[in-house]
Amino acid sequence: MMRVAAVFVAVAAVALVGPRAWAEEGQPATEANATLRLKDDEVVQDAEQPVAGATPAKGEPGGGTEALAKAAQNPIASMISVPFQNNMNFGVGQGDDIQNILNIQPVIPITLSEDWNLITRTILPIVWQPELAPHVGPEAGLGDVQLSLFLSPAKAKGLIWGVGPALQFPSATDPVLGAGKFSAGPNFVGLVIDGPWVYGALMQNVWSYAGPSNRGRVNQFLLQPFVNYNFKGGFYLTTSPVITADWVADSDDRWTVPLGGGVGQIFRIGKLPVNVSVAGYYNVVTPDNGPEWQLRLQAQFLFPR
Repeated sequence: MMRVAAVFVAVAAVALVGPRAWAEEGQPATEANATLRLKDDEVVQDAEQPVAGATPAKGEPGGGTEALAKAAQNPIASMISVPFQNNMNFGVGQGDDIQNILNIQPVIPITLSEDWNLITRTILPIVWQPELAPHVGPEAGLGDVQLSLFLSPAKAKGLIWGVGPALQFPSATDPVLGAGKFSAGPNFVGLVIDGPWVYGALMQNVWSYAGPSNRGRVNQFLLQPFVNYNFKGGFYLTTSPVITADWVADSDDRWTVPLGGGVGQIFRIGKLPVNVSVAGYYNVVTPDNGPEWQLRLQAQFLFPR
């Protein structure tokens, strides 16, 4: 997993150090995050989620820089995208180790009618889990897969919104990598695009409804506010902290609250727009054995209509 992180650092460096030579148009932003932590000899998986912008203007091949930027920053844009988001969590467990989670997050819009779209987002987490306690880890493999569906107006003006279910499946290849339960709950996202600004929030809560009786119940909340400021040429500033709460945990061991931000750039590989971003977050509140801070690296491949 450290090799994966090294590849992301190299891609980010190329995109951010020399973007003007590569970029033609577009702008990105969005992130998701997951952390696994120990609780009563079980591992609880905090939810995860991302963020992106408005659909490219019709008549523009792939959209101009500004249109692509806002499409990449709108989580319910009518545009296919495939983000690879690598989250390195530092200070995890009793040994203050590094946990690595690579989220593969394909986003596919489906046109239901002239007025409505269904946006599908699947999150496949590939996890490297350090030793959280004696005989608990290290382990690597697939974590619990989550599918989010958003019903959204196709011609929204002002407030852009989407609502639908979030479904989480016990797909982890090892018990230490997931919650081991079928879980579901509501998803909601709302955002505003105002000049160079794209800002809003995504919120969800999932509850377990089936699964092995020897695994703890799931009741997890996620809030992801996001603010992006876009410059000409595809460069942008972004903050997109993932705030989570485990309602099953004790009140003093429940919240993860990060603060931070980063930068990003859209460039092209041939005609393919790619959104690359780097961000850092410090957890001002974190549970026992939770990470102290996170480095988030993302490469998002965009396929505008």
